[in-house]
Amino acid sequence: MGLFVNPDNSAFQMTLNSPIYVDKTKLIEYTNSALNTDNAFICSSRPRRFGKSITANMLTAYYSKGCMSEEMFSPLEISRSVDFKRHLNKYDVIRFDIQWCMMDAGSPEATVKYINQHLITELKEAYPELPLDDVKTAYGVMSRINSVNGNKFVVIIDEWDVLIRDEAANEKVQKEYIDFLRGMFKGIIPTSFIALAYITGILPIKKIQTESALNNFDEFTMIDAGSFAPYIGFTEEEVKDLCARYQVDFEKVKCWYDGYLLEDFQVYNPKAVVSVLAKKKFKSYWSETGTYEAIVPLIKMNFDGLKAAIIEMLSGAFTRVDVTSFQNDTVSFVNKDDVLTYLIHLGYLGYDQNTETAFIPNEEIRQELIKATRRTKWNELLEFQKQSEDLLNATLDMDADAVATGIGKIHMEYTSAIQYNNENSLSSVLTIAYLSAMQYYFKPIRELPTGRGFADYVFLPKPEYISDYPALVVELKWNKDAYTAMQQIKEKKYTASIEAYTGTILLVAVNYNKKSKEHQCQIEKYEKK
Repeated sequence: MGLFVNPDNSAFQMTLNSPIYVDKTKLIEYTNSALNTDNAFICSSRPRRFGKSITANMLTAYYSKGCMSEEMFSPLEISRSVDFKRHLNKYDVIRFDIQWCMMDAGSPEATVKYINQHLITELKEAYPELPLDDVKTAYGVMSRINSVNGNKFVVIIDEWDVLIRDEAANEKVQKEYIDFLRGMFKGIIPTSFIALAYITGILPIKKIQTESALNNFDEFTMIDAGSFAPYIGFTEEEVKDLCARYQVDFEKVKCWYDGYLLEDFQVYNPKAVVSVLAKKKFKSYWSETGTYEAIVPLIKMNFDGLKAAIIEMLSGAFTRVDVTSFQNDTVSFVNKDDVLTYLIHLGYLGYDQNTETAFIPNEEIRQELIKATRRTKWNELLEFQKQSEDLLNATLDMDADAVATGIGKIHMEYTSAIQYNNENSLSSVLTIAYLSAMQYYFKPIRELPTGRGFADYVFLPKPEYISDYPALVVELKWNKDAYTAMQQIKEKKYTASIEAYTGTILLVAVNYNKKSKEHQCQIEKYEKK
């Protein structure tokens, strides 16, 4: 048992000792199925606060010969797998954290040498009977051990991409690290001594430099999570169970921390959920382990359409994004899509694979991004917020003419940014027009469109504002009239979903006439029966 070679299970035991633990051990069924196959090389990318290290610790505790973990795993879901004992603590495990190694080595330049020397020393200690003194690399030692006794290794690397992200401009460090990865994982020889490789970080594999070293890895990311989707963060069912157990309002947790759409799963930030369950206080916990300052340089980049896209998303809308050109590093940004793709990987944006759109996932992240945009001091945003505040006040005053004028003004000023020419764009206009409402309201709830008309938007006030701000039920029409929109709200009983809401409800009907370029509006107060 060593620091890097065949470590014990104490790190995962600490997680199990925690008051709140969600069982994700079923992931081991997948890694067991991948052992000694073409799928044995796995790269799992996810943001900070999404359990990367916990997963690495779990896999270490399960596979490592340096511990006996049957008692630890027997109450957990993986124990019901037919292969549970077959692979339990049967492998030489090499596990290290690049971030920690870089800190202990003293510099990025010394990191690869540090890792190599420590691995060689520990492997020699683990196999003192084998002739290993003439081998100069860790992967060379692993290959020698395999050739003598047939032993295969499970390699687990946490924060694998630190040197790729943070030292993108340091060619010497990049080359040395990529050569190390290539020797460890690339080619015919590594496949003979590696049973499983699991690397985890924030970014996917870099498309140019590291691709040749790691193109045999299957990738699971925030853009394409695949079968890893239920193991990245907490699923909605898991959060429901936790809320019931800890007597916390699930719907409120959903408004604050839901929103990452991975395959068919709604995924929640684990750090945030655990924090709100423990502290019973709804706020942004994101800044406790990171800072919005890190993204200020990104959203200040002078790319066409970037500011408009961020304004749209702050308002609750979705924006199209091409995620294919991003080079998976922190220096090769060429357009707004690259910036938005990076923000998806960092967890500041969600991504919908089906529509290829980005969005702000929840209230927690919205607050962090609003802090960042204020830090940038965009004149455009400051002016737009003033217009939006005027529009919200006109709505609350039930001044329908002023609302129609305000939406029309915003439409004219933001036409080029949002390509306002169809029904879907009309919905984008509506959401960005009410940007200022986000201070008092949760993200607007939007139903799917039906026919030529769009279903309603529902704006629900945050609990602290219920007595001062009404809920808003908004219906949009295209080339019809505001009266028709209002009748649809009433006939289709759009208010039914919020009948239990105790505050005032306003019905807002908006129509846009493409030919005359005029907006109409009707506003009524809903009388509960």
